Amino acid sequence: MTLPVNALSSALQQMQSMAAQAAGSSSPVADQSGAATAGGFASALKASLDKISGDQTKAVGESQAFELGASNVSLNDVMVDMQKANVGFQFGLQVRNKLVSAYNDIMQMSV
Repeated sequence: MTLPVNALSSALQQMQSMAAQAAGSSSPVADQSGAATAGGFASALKASLDKISGDQTKAVGESQAFELGASNVSLNDVMVDMQKANVGFQFGLQVRNKLVSAYNDIMQMSV
């Protein structure tokens, strides 16, 4: 599967801007209980998950509209949106795998 260059550069630009936001934010401040306050990372993660969910919902909606014969929905749009949703889901899955791996590595460190 090949993606257009502008789609790849757009995804790369989004990742770079999120990395810049994460690097530019100050370290999370611990509250009275000692837990870190929800900061930029949690909100960025939630926004990413919401976008993945929204893309999947949009793709399914367009697919159903095409199946029902809606005149304003073309097969090309349906296929592109399905692929966008799939790529977003695969990206989210890989991020989750990296987070779980990092958590396991941290938990196995001796103190």
